[in-house]
Amino acid sequence: AGKGPKAYLQAALHADEIPGLLVIHKLMHRLDAADARGEITGNIVLAPIANPIGSSQRLFGELAGRYDQESGGNFNRGYADLAQQIADDIGPDLGDDVAENTRLIRESAVKLLSQRPVADEVEALKISLMQHAIDADIALDLHCDFESIMHLYTGAPLWEQARDLAAYLGARVSLLATVSGGNPFDEALSGLWWQLAELIPDRPIPSACMAATIELRGKADVEEEQAENDALALYYYLQSRGVISGEPPEPPALPGEATPLSGVEKVRAPIAGVVSYKRLPGDYVRKGDVLCTLFDITQYDAEKARLELRAHSEGILYAHRQDRLCRPGQVL
Repeated sequence: AGKGPKAYLQAALHADEIPGLLVIHKLMHRLDAADARGEITGNIVLAPIANPIGSSQRLFGELAGRYDQESGGNFNRGYADLAQQIADDIGPDLGDDVAENTRLIRESAVKLLSQRPVADEVEALKISLMQHAIDADIALDLHCDFESIMHLYTGAPLWEQARDLAAYLGARVSLLATVSGGNPFDEALSGLWWQLAELIPDRPIPSACMAATIELRGKADVEEEQAENDALALYYYLQSRGVISGEPPEPPALPGEATPLSGVEKVRAPIAGVVSYKRLPGDYVRKGDVLCTLFDITQYDAEKARLELRAHSEGILYAHRQDRLCRPGQVL
């Protein structure tokens, strides 16, 4: 601690999203080997099982770790929004030294989190995770989608810091926002910096936390070789940022440029039915292409039972749902 950049990585904040568990498991062994060689030059904090509450909640034998079963709350929403409190706490103390301002902001954030009231165990979990990560230079939250290709979410002001990460991971889709909604974990860490820059515009305040949510493909994507490759990609990124010594290989060509999160087209089911997908995650689709067919099996007539859903825009189909029986209004 204190000898270089700090990196924080966690897995399975949504406890039913399993690939990150294996990726961090593989990364740990690489880091242990690097540590034995004296190559850890920064401070690395891992939370391999970030959500023991969600991991313990099963419903009829199925892990249901996205929402807390007591409160119904999303484990990756509602994190502390500290920017205004920090501005009130130490705003007048900030000067023209960027490094000193960064130190003061982090000290204030740590203090404010320690004073935060705890209403229940989920709030205690969220505060604990933020306390481990609030002073990190890099914070990576490992998730996955239902069935998808590798993609990531990060703050629009952070894209230049995240380009290499996306390239090492081979992410064809990177989605950017300054406010994505609900204050998820990564945005609670990184967003406070650009919020503070707006609240205190006459003082130099950097984007001091490169936080991102990495979607490690789909829920079933836990092949060991793939996890090894993902762990190696994260290792190279940490190396490139001076957390581990040595020269990583040059990042490969970025598979796809970042696009705004607001540009995502969500395709919803207008009726209940059985979903038969015609296009798969990773396919490039054009406006008018058939994405899937819905079959209303309450209709005897074959033509009346069939409804094709088409793309209204052009781009990469990066994810779709696992379950093939949908309700009206459900995002497919």
